Amino acid sequence: SAIVWTVVGLVGGVSYREMTKFAGFTGTTQLSVVHTHALALGTLMLLIVLALTVALKLQRHRLLRLFVIVWNVGLTITIGMLAFKGFVQVQGASWADSAALAGIAGLGHITLTVGFVLLLMVVGAGVKAANGVDVPALQLQAGER
Repeated sequence: SAIVWTVVGLVGGVSYREMTKFAGFTGTTQLSVVHTHALALGTLMLLIVLALTVALKLQRHRLLRLFVIVWNVGLTITIGMLAFKGFVQVQGASWADSAALAGIAGLGHITLTVGFVLLLMVVGAGVKAANGVDVPALQLQAGER
């Protein structure tokens, strides 16, 4: 999924530049941060998780897959709302700053927070296991020890 977020980030950067230029838009817009958010939270974050997974043998942890799913869902909502709100800002829509858009974006941020908690639980268990501390059976996939 890091590759997908790289593409999203690059397309987001080009879209920001081209949409604002085409529309003659000179103000601030959420489109300007789609590029950096997708690359930092999508590409870099998931590559760091991949490195941690290999280094700490995290693939055995039952919550790792859940983290990846939750993280990607949260990031999709967050980046999607940044892009959508940015697009309507460029178009000059009067409802671009509505509470409904902020609420949906907030759900994306909440989902990312849940993802962070899951990741910290997985990495914490991996560090303990790497230091010889017994990891409770409920943290490992069924049938592993």
